[in-house]
Amino acid sequence: MFKAKICGEPYAVYGAGKYPSQWLKRVLAESAVDARIGEIVVAMRFFKVTKRMSLLVVLGLSAGIWAQQPVTGAQGSTGQQTPTSSPDDSGPVSGDGSIILPKKKEEVAPPPAPAEETTKNPDGAIYSLRVDVPIVNLDVNVLLDENHQFVPNLKAGNFLVVEDGVEQEVQTVRVTKTPITAVMLLEFAANNWYFIQDMQNASASFFRTMQPDDYIAVETYDIRTHVLTDFTNNKDTIRDALNSLTMPTFSETNEFDALYETLDRLTRIDGRKYVVLISDGRDTMSRLTLDQMLAKIKATPNVTIFTISTGGFAREMSEARGGFGPRHMDYLQADNQMSTFARMTGGLSYKPIFQGELPDIFSQINESIRNQYVLTYKPTNTKNDGTFRKVKVYLVDNEGKPLRIRDEKGRPQKYSVIARDGYRAKLPVE
Repeated sequence: MFKAKICGEPYAVYGAGKYPSQWLKRVLAESAVDARIGEIVVAMRFFKVTKRMSLLVVLGLSAGIWAQQPVTGAQGSTGQQTPTSSPDDSGPVSGDGSIILPKKKEEVAPPPAPAEETTKNPDGAIYSLRVDVPIVNLDVNVLLDENHQFVPNLKAGNFLVVEDGVEQEVQTVRVTKTPITAVMLLEFAANNWYFIQDMQNASASFFRTMQPDDYIAVETYDIRTHVLTDFTNNKDTIRDALNSLTMPTFSETNEFDALYETLDRLTRIDGRKYVVLISDGRDTMSRLTLDQMLAKIKATPNVTIFTISTGGFAREMSEARGGFGPRHMDYLQADNQMSTFARMTGGLSYKPIFQGELPDIFSQINESIRNQYVLTYKPTNTKNDGTFRKVKVYLVDNEGKPLRIRDEKGRPQKYSVIARDGYRAKLPVE
């Protein structure tokens, strides 16, 4: 038998039996303790605890719950009390004795920040500002017709640009270096070592003037034409091609055939092209005649030929020793032919004697073929309609009359203004 007081009343429990929960239920039923304790006691079946421990648990729980119940009368009553629940209770109890946990409250997102005030246009109108000023850059080259030399020192007032018949105001003028597309046509035959050495020195001098955007091809000829390298801007490839010229084979020089084949290849390339012919000028076994060669030059557009004669020092030494003869006449005729080739195409012809002349020669060639003017103007027709605008460029003096150019001796010089014939305007979506 165990004795205990529950809520101030003595209780005696007999015959607890094998399971402590049986007599604990009777205690709870007699003391009218909250049914929730009974549920806890039932749950205690699953644990092997002693009777004394079970009773202590029940007493502690019943005392705590009894203290929370309100007093209904002046005297302590053992009647039924209704417990109050708070919003923070652990939740309802299911029939099997487990406790149901309440759901967590969803966090409320903070209200968005108020939008910044914007200034509205009158009547809700939308206005936009876009500045689109077209600029036209025009590449212009001014060359003398006699020697194809570049005409320097021209100002913005010397250029008259007409677009679709309307005069335009040129704003800026600058001189730029333009890349070139050229063929080095070299005579490499077993004739005279001094001639070969002059050719190698001249080709090396031209190689040193190459710019990164230049495209150069290297060809040699003796009895046949040999393409050492096609057009390339790789200086290493060109250097290797020139260094390979060490041992010539044939002594014949078919200059006309080689030049004809070169011009024929250049017709398939767009733009301005140049041929740098480095040779002694003699032709020995070509199938073509001089007249056929001149006809081919006339029929080939946009090609300028520059000629450099080789063996000048050896020929001068031969003449000094009285070596005037048929071979000397061949060289004079060859020089005249080379000069004719250059003059017909607007190029220049050189007959250097010493190697020290080569840098100045190629400096003049670069001055002639690389320099060009770049004109900038704002067209009066600002529409972006994708139409083609025809452009013509003229040279004028300060009074607006055609510009006259004279040489050092006061003789008038004819010149050519080379520029594109127009451009296509932008479209609105560009």
